[in-house]
Amino acid sequence: MSDVIKHECGIALIRLRKPLSYYIQKYGSATWAANKMYILMEKQRNRGQDGVGIANIKLDQKAGLRYISRYRSIEQDPIKRIFEKIGKKYKKARKEGRELFNDERWLKENCAFTGEVWLGHLRYGTHGKNSIENCHPFLRQNNWRSRNLVVAGNFNMTNVDELFDILIKLGQHPKEKVDTVTVMEKIGHFLDEENNEIFRRYKDKYTNQEITEVIEREIDLHRVLSRACKDFDGGYAMAGMVGHGDAFVARDPSGIRPAYYYVDDEVVVVASEKPAIKTAFNVEYNQIEEVKPGHALIIKKNGDFGQHQFIDPKDKTSCSFERIYFSRGTDPDIYSERKQLGRLLVPQVLKAINFDLRNTVFSYIPNTAETAFLGMMSGMEDYLSARRKEVVLDGKPTMEKLEDILSFRPRVEKIVIKDAKLRTFITDDSSRDEMVAHSYDTTYEVIRKRQDTLVIMDDSIVRGTTLEKSILTMLTRLRPKKVVVVSSAPQIRFPDCYGIDMSKLSEFVAFRAMIALIKEHDKEYLLGEVYERCKWAIENREAVNPVNELYNEFTDEQISAKIAEIVKPDEMEAELEVIYQTVDNLHLAIPKHSGDWYFTGNFPTSGGMRVANQAFVNYMEGKLIRAY
Repeated sequence: MSDVIKHECGIALIRLRKPLSYYIQKYGSATWAANKMYILMEKQRNRGQDGVGIANIKLDQKAGLRYISRYRSIEQDPIKRIFEKIGKKYKKARKEGRELFNDERWLKENCAFTGEVWLGHLRYGTHGKNSIENCHPFLRQNNWRSRNLVVAGNFNMTNVDELFDILIKLGQHPKEKVDTVTVMEKIGHFLDEENNEIFRRYKDKYTNQEITEVIEREIDLHRVLSRACKDFDGGYAMAGMVGHGDAFVARDPSGIRPAYYYVDDEVVVVASEKPAIKTAFNVEYNQIEEVKPGHALIIKKNGDFGQHQFIDPKDKTSCSFERIYFSRGTDPDIYSERKQLGRLLVPQVLKAINFDLRNTVFSYIPNTAETAFLGMMSGMEDYLSARRKEVVLDGKPTMEKLEDILSFRPRVEKIVIKDAKLRTFITDDSSRDEMVAHSYDTTYEVIRKRQDTLVIMDDSIVRGTTLEKSILTMLTRLRPKKVVVVSSAPQIRFPDCYGIDMSKLSEFVAFRAMIALIKEHDKEYLLGEVYERCKWAIENREAVNPVNELYNEFTDEQISAKIAEIVKPDEMEAELEVIYQTVDNLHLAIPKHSGDWYFTGNFPTSGGMRVANQAFVNYMEGKLIRAY
């Protein structure tokens, strides 16, 4: 993606199903789980650039000894930093214990991060400061093991105000009005309730010390989550550990956010992406399962596990942006889908270049668009193959014509080069424009001036800022006859409120184009009408999206043409055309991930609809604030 946006967080959970001594004997190391967690997180590095956190729980630790360990970091290369600190703990223990380092009980009593339950998190902050306090996992502490709660997740809630008010009505006094706090405290409240109910049930039968063991054995996380999550509106994959050793991963009822798991007799592992699990544990893809929407994978202290429905599932609308851009393309299904996205764009591209392949150069904006680009070029080869058959079957082609058509190949060049060193300095909106102009470079003398058309593929175009201020300005120096910018994703028209940092309508180039067309066609009165309907929908809590009526005034092609006008630099002499994927082709390429609200405005939750309405109200009132 050429535009800079922050996106999805990542989770990683490992639950050892055998005693630590088993892994020491079989794998010759007490650090087997730590090494696996390191790989699991490194392979999800794409899901967190702002901070990292990891927590570990030791089962059956003696009273008076620490049994929960946690490190968080916002330093440069935070995964490495955290595991270096953990490594120092191991090194110190090995030095002090010598031959005792491979003794399970000694290790757990003398070395941190030697427990059986691990929870890791990679943070991409969608809002808020990048401080250590914003890094997951979050810890809710108590002197009873079964009341301690560690939570990390990939989520955004649309109804934080409502959840905050619920906590107040429950008698709590939340310290912040943010979804991470409200989610943890709501789950924590019902975890406390579960503890209290079991205590009351057995208080006349056992001593308090005995009841503690009963609670840890009978605590029902399924019931806790059913009670706690019923008011959540958003996309989430939440992972949690309870101090005595139970753990869970809960997925939203629409399956918006991803969560996958693998189980064998040694381990239960959960991650946001399949390739991370495959690489870390060397398993087959068909052994990795999906946590079902509205279900929680619950792992008991004794190692038993199962999926349990904690809320009624809705129509599955998993995020299609995961497949287009966010998730690693090494997943075989995602790789195939991205290639298909590129292939389906071939008819539009051929039309844009007037079927003149001889005078066209194809390239892409690195690096995530490469797979879709390969799909597009594969489609071009199919088109050429069909043309060759036509020539051969045409009658009596000359030898010269036959040799020409058989030897011709599309011209593919690496035109746009990203300067990764500069990207790290783009930290906020105020500095982005200045830095983005220098974030790309180009390959010169491969475009024939004023003769060649240049086709550049991007995986998506959000704001259009990078196109306007950097890429197109740079390509202008090559003096092509025409530039065709191709997006493998449809036009982004609406904010995302389930995890992606896309919250203000005015930032989307497709929205800016639609507003420009509204004004050009003297239909500004429609803005006022939709504004009033949006306010009414918010006040009456109606799940409707009147903003779509504005987009429906124009065709996709009209909006794309206006986008081309908006992003075209003043000094650019070449003709510019912008092509977007169609929504129909998106669903054809990615049939199992139908979440398309940022393209269509069809939000899967009422809170999402409310965000869309609030975003338009904010735009009309000139408020440059988030809509959620």
